[in-house]
Amino acid sequence: MESIITVSLPNNTYNIHIASNGLLTLGERIKELKVGKKILLVSNPEIFDYYGDIAIKSLEKAGFTVNYHLIPAGENYKTLEYLAKIYDSALEYSLERKSTLLALGGGVVGDMTGFAAATWLRGINFIQVPTSLLAMVDASVGGKTGVNHPQGKNLIGAFYQPKLVLIDPTVLKTLPEREFKAGMAEVIKYGVIWDKTLFERLENANNIDSLNNFDDGLLKDILVRSCQAKAEVVSQDEKEGGLRAILNYGHTIGHVIESLTNYDTFVHGEAVAMGMVGAGNIAVKMGLWSESEAKRQDSLIEKTGLPTVIPSNLDVETAIAHLQTDKKVEEGKVRFILPNSIGSVIITDRVTSDLVRQVMNNN
Repeated sequence: MESIITVSLPNNTYNIHIASNGLLTLGERIKELKVGKKILLVSNPEIFDYYGDIAIKSLEKAGFTVNYHLIPAGENYKTLEYLAKIYDSALEYSLERKSTLLALGGGVVGDMTGFAAATWLRGINFIQVPTSLLAMVDASVGGKTGVNHPQGKNLIGAFYQPKLVLIDPTVLKTLPEREFKAGMAEVIKYGVIWDKTLFERLENANNIDSLNNFDDGLLKDILVRSCQAKAEVVSQDEKEGGLRAILNYGHTIGHVIESLTNYDTFVHGEAVAMGMVGAGNIAVKMGLWSESEAKRQDSLIEKTGLPTVIPSNLDVETAIAHLQTDKKVEEGKVRFILPNSIGSVIITDRVTSDLVRQVMNNN
Protein backbone atom coordinates (compact mmCIF):
# COMPACT_ATOMS: atom_id res chain seq x y z
CA MET A 1 0.00 0.00 0.00
CA GLU A 2 1.29 3.45 -0.93
CA SER A 3 1.81 6.32 1.51
CA ILE A 4 1.84 9.92 0.32
CA ILE A 5 3.29 12.74 2.41
CA THR A 6 2.90 16.33 1.26
CA VAL A 7 5.57 18.95 1.80
CA SER A 8 3.43 22.09 1.89
CA LEU A 9 5.29 25.21 0.78
CA PRO A 10 4.05 28.59 -0.50
CA ASN A 11 5.44 28.11 -4.02
CA ASN A 12 6.87 24.60 -4.24
CA THR A 13 4.46 22.09 -2.70
CA TYR A 14 5.27 18.50 -3.68
CA ASN A 15 4.58 14.93 -2.65
CA ILE A 16 6.74 12.17 -1.21
CA HIS A 17 5.48 8.80 -2.45
CA ILE A 18 6.49 5.70 -0.47
CA ALA A 19 5.60 2.68 -2.59
CA SER A 20 7.05 -0.82 -2.84
CA ASN A 21 8.17 -1.48 -6.44
CA GLY A 22 7.45 2.18 -7.16
CA LEU A 23 10.48 2.33 -9.44
CA LEU A 24 8.49 0.38 -12.04
CA THR A 25 5.96 3.23 -12.22
CA LEU A 26 8.49 6.09 -12.22
CA GLY A 27 7.76 7.17 -15.79
CA GLU A 28 4.01 7.44 -15.35
CA ARG A 29 4.41 9.38 -12.11
CA ILE A 30 6.66 11.95 -13.77
CA LYS A 31 4.38 12.14 -16.82
CA GLU A 32 1.63 13.43 -14.51
CA LEU A 33 3.84 16.41 -13.66
CA LYS A 34 3.63 17.72 -17.25
CA VAL A 35 7.37 18.25 -17.61
CA GLY A 36 9.40 18.26 -20.85
CA LYS A 37 10.41 15.07 -22.63
CA LYS A 38 14.15 15.21 -21.93
CA ILE A 39 15.49 13.63 -18.75
CA LEU A 40 19.11 13.37 -17.62
CA LEU A 41 19.40 10.63 -14.99
CA VAL A 42 22.33 11.05 -12.59
CA SER A 43 23.57 8.10 -10.56
CA ASN A 44 26.72 6.29 -9.47
CA PRO A 45 27.98 3.14 -11.21
CA GLU A 46 26.92 0.63 -8.55
CA ILE A 47 23.38 1.94 -8.15
CA PHE A 48 23.04 2.33 -11.90
CA ASP A 49 24.04 -1.31 -12.40
CA TYR A 50 21.25 -2.37 -10.04
CA TYR A 51 18.45 0.02 -10.98
CA GLY A 52 19.41 2.14 -13.97
CA ASP A 53 17.84 -0.16 -16.54
CA ILE A 54 14.58 -0.45 -14.60
CA ALA A 55 14.32 3.34 -14.25
CA ILE A 56 15.19 4.09 -17.86
CA LYS A 57 12.75 1.51 -19.24
CA SER A 58 9.97 2.97 -17.12
CA LEU A 59 10.80 6.50 -18.28
CA GLU A 60 11.05 5.54 -21.95
CA LYS A 61 7.80 3.59 -21.78
CA ALA A 62 6.14 6.82 -20.60
CA GLY A 63 7.51 8.67 -23.64
CA PHE A 64 10.60 10.36 -22.21
CA THR A 65 13.96 10.68 -23.93
CA VAL A 66 16.57 9.60 -21.39
CA ASN A 67 20.33 10.01 -21.10
CA TYR A 68 22.44 9.32 -18.06
CA HIS A 69 25.49 10.64 -16.26
CA LEU A 70 27.45 8.66 -13.66
CA ILE A 71 29.54 10.13 -10.85
CA PRO A 72 31.85 8.06 -8.63
CA ALA A 73 30.41 6.97 -5.29
CA GLY A 74 31.65 8.77 -2.20
CA GLU A 75 31.58 12.06 -0.31
CA ASN A 76 35.04 13.00 -1.64
CA TYR A 77 33.53 13.37 -5.13
CA LYS A 78 30.93 15.88 -3.95
CA THR A 79 32.95 18.76 -5.40
CA LEU A 80 32.70 21.57 -7.92
CA GLU A 81 34.91 19.54 -10.26
CA TYR A 82 32.40 16.69 -10.48
CA LEU A 83 29.46 19.09 -10.50
CA ALA A 84 30.96 20.62 -13.66
CA LYS A 85 30.84 17.19 -15.31
CA ILE A 86 27.05 17.11 -14.76
CA TYR A 87 26.84 20.51 -16.46
CA ASP A 88 28.89 19.12 -19.35
CA SER A 89 26.36 16.31 -19.80
CA ALA A 90 23.46 18.77 -19.55
CA LEU A 91 25.04 20.75 -22.38
CA GLU A 92 25.88 17.66 -24.43
CA TYR A 93 22.29 16.43 -24.26
CA SER A 94 20.82 19.90 -24.86
CA LEU A 95 18.70 20.07 -21.73
CA GLU A 96 16.08 22.80 -21.92
CA ARG A 97 14.20 24.76 -19.27
CA LYS A 98 11.39 22.20 -19.20
CA SER A 99 13.84 19.30 -19.04
CA THR A 100 14.46 17.29 -15.87
CA LEU A 101 17.46 16.21 -13.85
CA LEU A 102 16.67 12.99 -11.98
CA ALA A 103 18.75 11.79 -9.04
CA LEU A 104 18.87 8.00 -8.67
CA GLY A 105 21.10 7.27 -5.69
CA GLY A 106 22.05 8.28 -2.17
CA GLY A 107 22.63 11.64 -0.56
CA VAL A 108 25.70 12.63 -2.57
CA VAL A 109 23.94 12.00 -5.89
CA GLY A 110 20.83 13.82 -4.69
CA ASP A 111 22.68 16.86 -3.36
CA MET A 112 24.79 17.28 -6.49
CA THR A 113 21.96 16.66 -8.95
CA GLY A 114 19.72 19.08 -7.09
CA PHE A 115 22.34 21.82 -7.13
CA ALA A 116 22.94 21.21 -10.84
CA ALA A 117 19.17 21.49 -11.44
CA ALA A 118 18.98 24.68 -9.38
CA THR A 119 21.71 26.36 -11.39
CA TRP A 120 21.42 24.97 -14.93
CA LEU A 121 19.54 27.51 -17.06
CA ARG A 122 18.72 29.22 -13.74
CA GLY A 123 16.64 26.26 -12.66
CA ILE A 124 15.14 23.18 -14.32
CA ASN A 125 12.93 20.36 -13.04
CA PHE A 126 14.37 18.08 -10.38
CA ILE A 127 13.20 14.61 -9.28
CA GLN A 128 14.53 12.62 -6.31
CA VAL A 129 14.60 8.81 -6.35
CA PRO A 130 16.64 7.97 -3.23
CA THR A 131 18.18 4.50 -2.94
CA SER A 132 19.78 4.63 0.53
CA LEU A 133 17.95 4.78 3.84
CA LEU A 134 19.73 8.03 4.73
CA ALA A 135 18.61 9.66 1.50
CA MET A 136 15.06 8.33 1.87
CA VAL A 137 14.50 9.74 5.35
CA ASP A 138 16.60 12.88 5.11
CA ALA A 139 18.68 14.01 2.14
CA SER A 140 15.98 13.68 -0.55
CA VAL A 141 13.40 15.75 1.33
CA GLY A 142 13.48 19.48 1.94
CA GLY A 143 15.40 20.97 -0.96
CA LYS A 144 18.91 21.32 0.47
CA THR A 145 21.37 20.86 -2.38
CA GLY A 146 25.06 21.52 -2.76
CA VAL A 147 28.67 20.42 -2.81
CA ASN A 148 31.52 20.52 -0.32
CA HIS A 149 34.32 23.08 -0.10
CA PRO A 150 37.76 21.85 1.03
CA GLN A 151 37.26 23.84 4.25
CA GLY A 152 33.80 22.56 5.09
CA LYS A 153 30.82 20.43 4.16
CA ASN A 154 27.96 21.75 2.00
CA LEU A 155 29.26 25.33 2.05
CA ILE A 156 28.31 25.77 -1.62
CA GLY A 157 24.66 25.14 -2.34
CA ALA A 158 21.09 26.29 -2.73
CA PHE A 159 17.61 25.56 -1.46
CA TYR A 160 15.87 23.95 -4.43
CA GLN A 161 12.82 21.76 -4.03
CA PRO A 162 12.18 18.64 -6.12
CA LYS A 163 8.98 18.19 -8.11
CA LEU A 164 8.57 14.69 -6.70
CA VAL A 165 10.27 12.30 -4.27
CA LEU A 166 9.72 8.60 -4.98
CA ILE A 167 10.81 6.19 -2.25
CA ASP A 168 10.82 2.51 -3.18
CA PRO A 169 11.71 0.50 -0.03
CA THR A 170 12.48 -2.62 -2.09
CA VAL A 171 15.73 -1.08 -3.34
CA LEU A 172 17.12 -1.18 0.20
CA LYS A 173 17.75 -4.90 -0.23
CA THR A 174 20.96 -4.08 -2.13
CA LEU A 175 22.12 -1.43 0.38
CA PRO A 176 25.30 -2.41 2.25
CA GLU A 177 24.70 -3.02 5.94
CA ARG A 178 27.03 -0.19 6.95
CA GLU A 179 24.99 2.27 4.90
CA PHE A 180 21.73 0.99 6.38
CA LYS A 181 23.09 1.61 9.88
CA ALA A 182 24.20 5.08 8.79
CA GLY A 183 20.64 5.86 7.72
CA MET A 184 19.38 4.77 11.10
CA ALA A 185 21.34 7.65 12.67
CA GLU A 186 19.04 10.11 10.90
CA VAL A 187 15.96 8.12 11.95
CA ILE A 188 17.07 8.27 15.60
CA LYS A 189 17.66 12.00 15.12
CA TYR A 190 14.00 12.53 14.24
CA GLY A 191 13.01 10.62 17.34
CA VAL A 192 15.13 12.87 19.56
CA ILE A 193 14.20 16.21 17.98
CA TRP A 194 10.55 15.73 17.03
CA ASP A 195 8.86 12.36 17.40
CA LYS A 196 8.95 10.69 20.82
CA THR A 197 6.70 7.89 19.54
CA LEU A 198 9.22 7.02 16.83
CA PHE A 199 12.02 6.98 19.42
CA GLU A 200 10.06 4.61 21.66
CA ARG A 201 9.13 2.43 18.68
CA LEU A 202 12.84 1.93 18.00
CA GLU A 203 13.58 1.33 21.68
CA ASN A 204 10.95 -1.42 21.79
CA ALA A 205 12.09 -3.12 18.58
CA ASN A 206 14.11 -6.29 19.20
CA ASN A 207 16.96 -5.59 16.79
CA ILE A 208 17.56 -2.62 14.49
CA ASP A 209 21.15 -3.07 13.33
CA SER A 210 20.25 -4.71 10.02
CA LEU A 211 17.49 -4.47 7.43
CA ASN A 212 16.99 -8.23 7.81
CA ASN A 213 15.68 -7.61 11.32
CA PHE A 214 12.94 -5.23 10.14
CA ASP A 215 9.50 -6.49 9.27
CA ASP A 216 7.62 -4.56 6.57
CA GLY A 217 5.53 -2.76 9.17
CA LEU A 218 8.49 -1.40 11.12
CA LEU A 219 10.36 -0.36 7.97
CA LYS A 220 7.34 1.47 6.58
CA ASP A 221 6.74 3.10 9.95
CA ILE A 222 10.25 4.56 10.17
CA LEU A 223 10.09 5.78 6.56
CA VAL A 224 6.68 7.42 6.97
CA ARG A 225 7.34 8.92 10.41
CA SER A 226 10.80 10.23 9.47
CA CYS A 227 9.56 11.80 6.23
CA GLN A 228 6.52 13.22 8.02
CA ALA A 229 8.76 14.79 10.67
CA LYS A 230 10.97 16.43 8.08
CA ALA A 231 8.00 17.55 5.98
CA GLU A 232 6.42 19.22 9.02
CA VAL A 233 9.61 21.07 9.90
CA VAL A 234 10.38 22.15 6.32
CA SER A 235 6.77 23.27 5.76
CA GLN A 236 7.17 25.66 8.69
CA ASP A 237 10.65 26.89 7.74
CA GLU A 238 11.72 26.19 4.15
CA LYS A 239 15.04 28.04 4.16
CA GLU A 240 16.27 27.58 7.72
CA GLY A 241 15.31 30.93 9.12
CA GLY A 242 14.78 29.34 12.51
CA LEU A 243 13.06 26.03 13.30
CA ARG A 244 14.61 24.06 10.44
CA ALA A 245 18.03 24.32 12.08
CA ILE A 246 16.91 21.57 14.49
CA LEU A 247 17.31 19.09 11.61
CA ASN A 248 21.05 19.60 12.06
CA TYR A 249 21.04 17.88 15.44
CA GLY A 250 24.27 15.89 15.70
CA HIS A 251 25.59 17.45 12.51
CA THR A 252 27.60 20.31 14.04
CA ILE A 253 30.18 18.03 15.60
CA GLY A 254 29.48 15.33 12.99
CA HIS A 255 30.52 17.55 10.09
CA VAL A 256 33.75 18.45 11.90
CA ILE A 257 34.55 14.75 12.38
CA GLU A 258 33.91 14.10 8.67
CA SER A 259 36.03 17.03 7.56
CA LEU A 260 38.98 16.32 9.87
CA THR A 261 39.07 12.70 8.69
CA ASN A 262 38.95 13.77 5.01
CA TYR A 263 35.54 12.17 4.42
CA ASP A 264 37.20 8.77 4.02
CA THR A 265 37.04 7.27 7.52
CA PHE A 266 33.38 7.56 8.49
CA VAL A 267 30.21 7.65 6.43
CA HIS A 268 27.85 10.53 7.18
CA GLY A 269 25.52 8.68 9.51
CA GLU A 270 28.40 7.40 11.64
CA ALA A 271 29.65 10.96 12.12
CA VAL A 272 26.14 12.16 12.95
CA ALA A 273 25.79 9.37 15.54
CA MET A 274 28.95 10.53 17.30
CA GLY A 275 27.76 14.12 16.94
CA MET A 276 24.45 13.29 18.65
CA VAL A 277 26.28 11.65 21.55
CA GLY A 278 28.49 14.75 21.80
CA ALA A 279 25.54 17.15 21.65
CA GLY A 280 23.69 15.11 24.26
CA ASN A 281 26.73 15.22 26.51
CA ILE A 282 26.93 19.00 26.15
CA ALA A 283 23.21 19.28 26.99
CA VAL A 284 23.71 17.23 30.17
CA LYS A 285 26.73 19.34 31.22
CA MET A 286 24.66 22.50 30.67
CA GLY A 287 21.82 21.14 32.79
CA LEU A 288 19.40 21.05 29.87
CA TRP A 289 18.95 17.29 29.64
CA SER A 290 18.82 14.47 32.15
CA GLU A 291 21.56 11.85 32.24
CA SER A 292 18.93 9.12 32.03
CA GLU A 293 17.52 10.40 28.73
CA ALA A 294 21.02 10.91 27.35
CA LYS A 295 21.77 7.29 28.19
CA ARG A 296 18.57 6.23 26.41
CA GLN A 297 19.73 8.03 23.29
CA ASP A 298 23.23 6.59 23.45
CA SER A 299 21.90 3.08 24.07
CA LEU A 300 19.64 3.36 21.03
CA ILE A 301 22.58 4.49 18.89
CA GLU A 302 24.63 1.54 20.18
CA LYS A 303 21.69 -0.77 19.40
CA THR A 304 22.08 0.07 15.73
CA GLY A 305 25.79 -0.75 15.80
CA LEU A 306 26.81 2.88 15.22
CA PRO A 307 29.89 4.45 16.85
CA THR A 308 29.37 6.52 19.99
CA VAL A 309 32.94 7.55 20.88
CA ILE A 310 34.58 10.51 19.14
CA PRO A 311 38.02 9.49 17.74
CA SER A 312 40.79 10.39 20.19
CA ASN A 313 43.26 11.28 17.43
CA LEU A 314 41.39 14.38 16.24
CA ASP A 315 43.09 17.70 16.89
CA VAL A 316 40.61 19.39 19.21
CA GLU A 317 41.81 22.96 18.57
CA THR A 318 41.50 22.41 14.83
CA ALA A 319 38.02 21.04 15.43
CA ILE A 320 37.01 24.13 17.40
CA ALA A 321 38.38 26.40 14.66
CA HIS A 322 36.45 24.33 12.11
CA LEU A 323 33.19 25.00 13.93
CA GLN A 324 33.45 28.63 12.86
CA THR A 325 32.83 27.57 9.24
CA ASP A 326 29.55 25.86 10.20
CA LYS A 327 26.56 27.22 8.28
CA LYS A 328 24.69 27.87 11.53
CA VAL A 329 27.22 30.44 12.79
CA GLU A 330 25.57 33.79 13.49
CA GLU A 331 27.61 36.88 14.37
CA GLY A 332 30.60 34.68 15.06
CA LYS A 333 28.74 32.41 17.48
CA VAL A 334 28.21 28.72 16.76
CA ARG A 335 24.61 27.63 17.25
CA PHE A 336 24.17 24.16 18.67
CA ILE A 337 21.01 22.09 18.63
CA LEU A 338 20.67 20.49 22.07
CA PRO A 339 17.97 18.17 23.45
CA ASN A 340 15.96 19.03 26.56
CA SER A 341 13.72 15.94 26.43
CA ILE A 342 13.10 13.02 24.08
CA GLY A 343 11.21 14.62 21.18
CA SER A 344 12.27 18.20 21.88
CA VAL A 345 15.39 20.32 21.30
CA ILE A 346 16.49 23.93 21.61
CA ILE A 347 18.84 26.10 19.54
CA THR A 348 21.52 27.89 21.55
CA ASP A 349 24.71 29.88 20.96
CA ARG A 350 25.86 29.52 24.58
CA VAL A 351 28.05 26.46 24.16
CA THR A 352 31.57 27.43 25.21
CA SER A 353 34.76 26.26 23.53
CA ASP A 354 35.75 24.64 26.82
CA LEU A 355 32.60 22.50 26.76
CA VAL A 356 33.38 21.46 23.19
CA ARG A 357 36.93 20.55 24.26
CA GLN A 358 35.62 18.34 27.05
CA VAL A 359 33.21 16.55 24.74
CA MET A 360 35.72 16.13 21.91
CA ASN A 361 38.11 14.61 24.45
CA ASN A 362 35.30 12.29 25.65
CA ASN A 363 35.45 13.78 29.16
